[in-house]
Amino acid sequence: MTMLILSVDSTATPASVALYDDRLIAEYYIHTKLTHSQTLVSMIESVLTVTGVKTEDIDRYAVNNGPGSFTGVRIGVAAVKGMAYAQDKPCVAVSTLESIAHQFPYFDGIICPCMDARRQQVYNALFSVSGERIERLCDDRAIAISLLLEELSTYSGRVILAGDGAALVDAAAPERGYILAPEHLRYQRAASTAMLATTREPVNAASLMPGYLRLSQAERERNEKLTKE
Repeated sequence: MTMLILSVDSTATPASVALYDDRLIAEYYIHTKLTHSQTLVSMIESVLTVTGVKTEDIDRYAVNNGPGSFTGVRIGVAAVKGMAYAQDKPCVAVSTLESIAHQFPYFDGIICPCMDARRQQVYNALFSVSGERIERLCDDRAIAISLLLEELSTYSGRVILAGDGAALVDAAAPERGYILAPEHLRYQRAASTAMLATTREPVNAASLMPGYLRLSQAERERNEKLTKE
């Protein structure tokens, strides 16, 4: 029995929406300077309109719930919570980093998704691929680029860098010869999110929460100010 899934990603500058059952039915992807609050709802409406699908037809909603941009994560999670709550449908939270990793099922080596976390840090996790099997090697984390490079040096074999922080990591160690994922595969996509959602235990809308990994810039600045005082 097929399961119709609507998935959303707005965790970084790109945004995407996908409709999936046992195959990818439709995907809307943009990479512009427009904010997700301007684009995401219209993207969802467009995907539903061109496929003739109504919200009541959706069996499950999925979203990349972080890490990533605090504002982007909130927008995506809020959109999915709203749709799932209105239709009393289950939803699934997917790690943005894991979503990126699953775009390379036939790569033999280490997948290193990196999202720019500012301050010479990236949001990162490592995955090992053998055949079509993808194995997580560590939890999602915020890590200094220098420390990540030290860790990567302990692995033999090929390493592919993906995500919007991949170029930062590659530029910090050009002599390592890491593979920089091509542009059309580098960033997270809602299609990958939907496929992962087929294997995950869903939750209700009220239980769906963002996964930030660290405090927002405003919270960090507030804490720094309080410490100085």
